[in-house]
Amino acid sequence: MIDNSYEAVMSRKPQIMNESLQINYDDFEGPGVIFNYEHMMESAAYSIDEMIDIQRELGVGNTPIIELKNITKLARNYAPAGKGARIFVKDEAANASGSFKDRRASVSCYHAKKLGYKGVVTATSGNYGAAVAAHAAKLGLKCIVVQECFDSQEVGQPEIVEKARKCEALGAEVVQLTVGPELFYQFLKIIEETGYFNASLYTPFGIAGVETLGYEIKQQFDQQVGQQPDVVVVTNAGGGNLTGTARGLRKAGNTHTQVVAASVDLSGLHMASDKDFNRKSFTTGHTGFGIPFSTNPDRSDVPRSAARPLRYMDRYVLVKQGEVFFITEALSWVEGLEKGPAGNTSLAAAFSLAQEMDEHQIILVQETEYTGAGKSVQSQLSFARDNGIKIYFGNPDEEVPGESIVLPEHPSLIKARELDLSRPKRTRIKTALSQSTQAFTDAELQFLAEEINDSVEAVIAYIAELTKEEGVS
Repeated sequence: MIDNSYEAVMSRKPQIMNESLQINYDDFEGPGVIFNYEHMMESAAYSIDEMIDIQRELGVGNTPIIELKNITKLARNYAPAGKGARIFVKDEAANASGSFKDRRASVSCYHAKKLGYKGVVTATSGNYGAAVAAHAAKLGLKCIVVQECFDSQEVGQPEIVEKARKCEALGAEVVQLTVGPELFYQFLKIIEETGYFNASLYTPFGIAGVETLGYEIKQQFDQQVGQQPDVVVVTNAGGGNLTGTARGLRKAGNTHTQVVAASVDLSGLHMASDKDFNRKSFTTGHTGFGIPFSTNPDRSDVPRSAARPLRYMDRYVLVKQGEVFFITEALSWVEGLEKGPAGNTSLAAAFSLAQEMDEHQIILVQETEYTGAGKSVQSQLSFARDNGIKIYFGNPDEEVPGESIVLPEHPSLIKARELDLSRPKRTRIKTALSQSTQAFTDAELQFLAEEINDSVEAVIAYIAELTKEEGVS
C-alpha cells in the first residue's frame, strides 16, 4: 500500500512532477547555481506563431486596447504643465474566462491534451483556476482546482469564494483547503492519484502563453495608435504576467518600452499565517507574492520556474489597498468599465506615473480582469470591516496592512511608491549564495547578472556587501 503521509508524498515530489509534466528539468541544469533558462523556454514551450494559433482556436487573445481619456484627463488635473501621459488599458477581460490567465491555461490544457492526459490539476486561489476549467471543458478534459480558501475558522474571503464559484460554473471540481502547507501536499497527492497533468502556473508553456499578450501590444499600438507605449505597467504576483509580457514585447521587436511592476503593499502580513489570511483585502498582485517570487522564483510548484520577473522589470512600484479600491470605482464611474482588482492595481500605479510623464507619451496597463459579486469594492470593504479593519477616507500613506484601509480623500493622494530594486536583487544573490559551497565561477556570475537584469560587476558588489554585512561566505 502506498504511503500517503506528508513526509512520504513530499519525498516523491520529483517523480510526481516528472510524470505529471513530462519535462526533464535536469536537461537544463548547469554547474553550480546555473541553469539554462533560454534553452528551457525554447525546447519545452511553443513558438509564438503556434501559440497564436492555439489561442485563436480556443477564443483567447486579440483583446482590444482602450484609451482611458477621462482617467487621463483626471490625472492631468494634478500633473505639472505639459505632463500627464495618455493612459491605455489592454482589456484582457475579453478573453474566454475573463482574464489574461486564459493565455497560460489555453496552452497548458492544449499541451495536456496533446500528451494524452485525461485531466488537469492546478493549485490556485484565483483566476487561473477558472481559465484552466474553461479550456479543459473546451478540450474534453477533467479539471480539479485545489484552492487555498479558508482560515482555521472556515471563513473564506469573498474574492476567493467568487473565484471558486466561477471554477465550479465552468465544470471544475474545486477542493477547498485552509491556509497552510497542506495545499501543496494535497495538490501532489491528487496529481499522483489521478494521473492528471500538472497545469502549473510556472511551466515554460504556461509562461510562454503570456508572450502573445506582449506580442499583440506591439502590433496593436503600431497599427491603431502609431506609436509604442513608453511604459507598460504589470501587476506583479508570481511573476508570470510580467515575464511573459516582456518576452512577447521583445519577440515582436519592442526593446525600448519600460516595464514597471506594480504590487499592493501588504508589508507585515504573512501569506501563510492563519491570523493574517483574512486581514488582507487582496488575494493576488500584492507584495506577499510579488517580493518572494521575484527573489526566489523556484519556490513554485515546478523544479525550475519559467516566471523570472527580475530578469525583465525596469522599476517596481507599490500602491495601497485603498488606492486600488478608489481607482476601481473611478474606472467604473468615469469610463463605464467595471473591472476586477488585479488590473486596477496597475491602473492605480499608472494614474500616478502618468503625472511624471510628458503629455505626448503613453502608459499602458496591460490587463483587466472580469469582476463579480465577491470581487466588488463593497464586498471586500464589508468583509474587511467585519474582520476589524478600520476603513476611512484620508491619506493612504497612513494605511497599515491588517489594521486599516485608507481611501484617498482626493485623487491627488494616489501615489506609486518606488521600491528600490537593489533590495530584491540583493536578496536573489543571497539566495544563490546559500545554495553554493564555493566561490562563483565566471559563468555563474554571468548567470546571476542575467537573473537580476544587471551587470556582473553589480553581482560582485552585492556578494561583497553580503559577505561583509551578514557574514555570508
